[in-house]
Amino acid sequence: MSAPFTHGALRLWSVPTGPIQENAILIAGAGNEGFLIDPGDDAERLLTLVRGSGVTVRGILLTHAHFDHIGAVQPLREALQVPVWLHPADLPLYRAGAQSAARWNLPFIQPADPDHEITPGQTFTAGDLTLTAQFLPGHAPGHVVFTAPGLVVAGDTLFRGGIGRTDLPGGNHPQLLAGIREQLLTLPGDTTVYPGHGPRTTVATEIQTNPFLQ
Repeated sequence: MSAPFTHGALRLWSVPTGPIQENAILIAGAGNEGFLIDPGDDAERLLTLVRGSGVTVRGILLTHAHFDHIGAVQPLREALQVPVWLHPADLPLYRAGAQSAARWNLPFIQPADPDHEITPGQTFTAGDLTLTAQFLPGHAPGHVVFTAPGLVVAGDTLFRGGIGRTDLPGGNHPQLLAGIREQLLTLPGDTTVYPGHGPRTTVATEIQTNPFLQ
């Protein structure tokens, strides 16, 4: 099991899953309670991580509903007996997961509908861990990011040296750029960004070097 990144008392694992190498995130506080974010694929591997880490998962949180971010939702919600949260604007994408994966000839388990809706500004608490959902559409209509002190789980909004695609159905390039500037670039520069694909980065690094933000 890979060692977690640490932010004070918080621990975070970022695990590339599936053929598209989507980063599933496990995050927990000092009390070993936490959340699983965007379990995209490789359900057994993620379950092994959860059990090996000793983290008690209180829910599955989704930044958005593209198929590569939700492929392990159903087996994991059943194994962990936890609810699933998604912004309602992404429900059509969520329900089209199997259809989308089929276009790439990729195997996919269509999950049952989410249990709860995410609202902007909503907080999610597990023990001493609190995550705040911020609405950041543009890559997907219902995209949110999750912030905690010192870090942001950014989904497919901001990457190291890049930004999320906006040429997919429901994408909006100006909206994504505006959201990144308002919601992410206003965070402290040393905030670590954990994206949905690729390596982690920081807010300051992206302000200084990301060609899409110059």
